[in-house]
Amino acid sequence: MKTKAVVKIKDLKKRFKGFELDIRELEIPKGFATALIGENGAGKSTLLNILAGVRLDYKGEVTYYNGSLTDEEVREVNGYVAASNYFLPHWTVEAVAELNELLFENFDKGKYESLCKDLGIWESKKKSVSKLSDGMKMKTMLASVFARETNMLLLDEPASPLDPLMRDELCSMIRNYIDEGDGDKTVFFSTHNVADMENVTDYAMIMEQGKIVEQGFVEDLKAKYILVKGEKEDADKLQGILVGFQKNSYGCEGLCLSENLNQLAGFDVATETPNLSQICVAVMKQYSKLKKAV
Repeated sequence: MKTKAVVKIKDLKKRFKGFELDIRELEIPKGFATALIGENGAGKSTLLNILAGVRLDYKGEVTYYNGSLTDEEVREVNGYVAASNYFLPHWTVEAVAELNELLFENFDKGKYESLCKDLGIWESKKKSVSKLSDGMKMKTMLASVFARETNMLLLDEPASPLDPLMRDELCSMIRNYIDEGDGDKTVFFSTHNVADMENVTDYAMIMEQGKIVEQGFVEDLKAKYILVKGEKEDADKLQGILVGFQKNSYGCEGLCLSENLNQLAGFDVATETPNLSQICVAVMKQYSKLKKAV
């Protein structure tokens, strides 16, 4: 599928003690919801902070909208939600609207109040942010960014503090935002809840140890990999073929590249189309420093 890029990254590097974000080339497709998936410490928040303009201490090139907008215009048309609360503790839900009105010309106070009512937080409008639960804080941040007229949303772990019902609502909010843009609006979000967010994910990027190790449209990834389930007695031989291999008392399973299916000839195996969560876990296992359970 041919797509336009809303963001282009080239030779991006950011070093910390014991860690380096290193992305040689990356494009975020315009008009889609892209999920950034990876372990804790993989570099997801660092990348999102750079894209949002929170971090400027990096090397490399980040180009938005083919360089057609000024930095000030980019900040106006991009909306950002951090993984942790970025409101000052003494701000109230009601005060958030007043401050956003001062910061952004495209903020709609009426829409913010309506979203707060729909999300069940307007009844707490006089409460300070510090007294809200993590889920309520995230709802407030989401209401404030969805109340703006933007071209792209950058959401860092928006689903993590939310309950299952609200995660489902978040997916609907993202999908409606994309649909209303008619190809001009983009969402880039990080997530640990791959299963909960799969139905709103068009494109997936898997990050490990500061690098993008796999990416593609979800349907293309599902065509690239095949879920294979084999017999226990074949486990040792299949281990060298399958990605994300795991063995249990009943047999073994893992992913096989579709182009390598001929290597399974002679084995008694069952094959299925994997879901996005299975693909992500299998790919992450190849690069993770996490020690496997014995």
